[in-house]
Amino acid sequence: MSLNFGRPLLSIPGPSIIPDRVLNAMHRPSPNIYEGPLVDMVDTLFPDLRAVAKTKHQVAIYIANGHGAWEAALKNTLNAGDKILVLGTGKFAITWAEMAESHGINTQVIDFGMQEDADPTILADALKADTKDEIKAVLTVQADTASSVINDIPALRKTINETSHNALFMVDCIASLGCDEFHMDDWGVDVMMTGCQKGLMTPAGISFVYFNDKASQARKRAQPGEYWDWVLRTQTDLFYRQFDGTAPTHHIYGLREALDMLVHEEGIEAAWARHKTIANAVWATIECWGKGTEISHNIKDKAKRSTAVSTLKTGDSEAPKIRKWCESNAGLTLGIPLGFEGKDADCHLRIGHMGHLNPPMIMGTLGTMETAMKALDIPHGSGALSAASQILANHK
Repeated sequence: MSLNFGRPLLSIPGPSIIPDRVLNAMHRPSPNIYEGPLVDMVDTLFPDLRAVAKTKHQVAIYIANGHGAWEAALKNTLNAGDKILVLGTGKFAITWAEMAESHGINTQVIDFGMQEDADPTILADALKADTKDEIKAVLTVQADTASSVINDIPALRKTINETSHNALFMVDCIASLGCDEFHMDDWGVDVMMTGCQKGLMTPAGISFVYFNDKASQARKRAQPGEYWDWVLRTQTDLFYRQFDGTAPTHHIYGLREALDMLVHEEGIEAAWARHKTIANAVWATIECWGKGTEISHNIKDKAKRSTAVSTLKTGDSEAPKIRKWCESNAGLTLGIPLGFEGKDADCHLRIGHMGHLNPPMIMGTLGTMETAMKALDIPHGSGALSAASQILANHK
């Protein structure tokens, strides 16, 4: 008989758990979209969106998921026939590259695989080889939710600077914004995009593209079309133009509440610290489980792991058994493997630890996973939950 008769727990790397406060803020009738409180509220979003990204530059809102933000970034800065360099460290930058190719953009991909971050020395070699400055942009992700690796964004920016290359630096922060430390301006990122459904704790459906003055100059030679044009969205006094039509009304209410929680109550630096502590608890758990067994973290170097997601390796065919037991018997949903093929896909799963998350929630996830291993007779080391609780206890 199942134990699954309580409140379910979502531990996938996005969409993340939506706070009750956000849901309650959205639970209302449709508002006046021409004037009044909703229209006034939208102006309050932009300073807080900038604060989360540590930028003074522009941000455009799109009624789209992360793929829409990718397309908006491409359409506003590049044209068919342009050349870009994409640094792949899992699945998502590779998928972004495929989108670019579908627009006729000449795409050069350096694939670092599923267990490595982007190597600045290899980036330097690629940029030095571009003697005619044909590469218009360098694209990568900060955190890849498939591999759970985090890229060293300042080091990659430094490499671009040291090679004196003029390429735009474009970074996908869909999985990381609000979770992993990020400084758009200080780190020299020209274009950044993210979604609302992970660190920003809002139901999936809106995304954001941030861009600086250099990117604005690139926009002058691009032909984004009306919908994706960030100029129409950011340089207008007409409310509906900010969304190219009807605003995503209830998402705006939810986002306003989420930003209140993240920016004005907790503070973005405190949120980064919370995510780091919770991630360390997850990593310590995986290390204990792995003593004398086949369980391990996909990314071996702690310094190269995202604090938002952990990709876990198990023995052959054990990962789907753990996921299925957790969901059917305990109400816990874990992330499926992405980017792995064949037998590798059957020995990987992902734990999302992003956004609205506290010790009872993460200990519930880890404890349920250990319970599944016991129920399934999957070998695992001892002391995992004790190690996790000690790390949480030490948080200051």
